[in-house]
This record gives sequence, C-alpha cells and structure tokens, in this order.
Amino acid sequence: MEKRTVDKTYVIKGKPETKWVLVDARGQNLGRLATQIARYLLGKHKPTFTPGVAMGDYVVVINAQQLDVTDKRLDSKFYYKHSNYPGGLKVVGMREQLNRHPDRVIRAAVWGMLPHNKLGRKLIKRLKIYAGSEHPHEAQKPEPVA
Repeated sequence: MEKRTVDKTYVIKGKPETKWVLVDARGQNLGRLATQIARYLLGKHKPTFTPGVAMGDYVVVINAQQLDVTDKRLDSKFYYKHSNYPGGLKVVGMREQLNRHPDRVIRAAVWGMLPHNKLGRKLIKRLKIYAGSEHPHEAQKPEPVA
C-alpha cells in the first residue's frame, strides 16, 4: 500500500522584508487599481506569501484625482456613514467624493478587498494616497510599478 504525504503549510520565520511601491492612478480603472494595491499590501506578489502575516509592502498612490470612472458609476455609487444618532445618516455621491476627497474613494475600494480584522486594519495603514503627483515619501525610494 502506498504511503500518502501531506504538504506542510509554509510559515515565514523572522520579520518579513518590506519595500515601498509607487502606483500612479492616472487613467486607471478603480476596481483594477484597488485589486493591484490590495495584492501589494497583502504580499501576494511574493513567493513567501503567508496568510495571516503582514508581509506586504507599503503602497504610495499618486494622481488619485485623475482616476478613470464611468459616468454611470459616478452618478449611481454612493458612500454611506452614520453618526449613530437618530437621523444621522450621511450620503455622499461618488462624483462629489472624487472632487473633495479622491483618496477616500480608493481607500474604500481597497478596504473592501482586505480582511476585516486586526490584520486588515494594520495593512490599510500602509496605504498612502495623494491627489496630486507630489508625495512626501521620496526618502523611502518607492519603486514605480507598471
């Protein structure tokens, strides 16, 4: 009779190596951009990926104001928040949100693709989003990605 072997789960030892990555949002689709960012934050692009370990990279997003979104989506997508008081629901349309706070549009899309637990809250802090092309992270030497 043949003996079966089970592959062991790989767990990285020590502190994982992190880099800084620069992503340009100019002309990119929101969903595809958010997927790419979430992949870098989680570390799924690395061969040593381990679920449940914060081993992803820091991501700097520039030109968030020039995100490519269809007109239909701009008019039909809404962001909701509530103050926990009666009648405290606040609704903001995507068009208004992109004009006032373009970083919140990308952050909300990426947050939906990360785990909603301690790990996800740690990873979302590694995301730095800027409306223009200037950012204060030149000292970290972020590598641009395609």
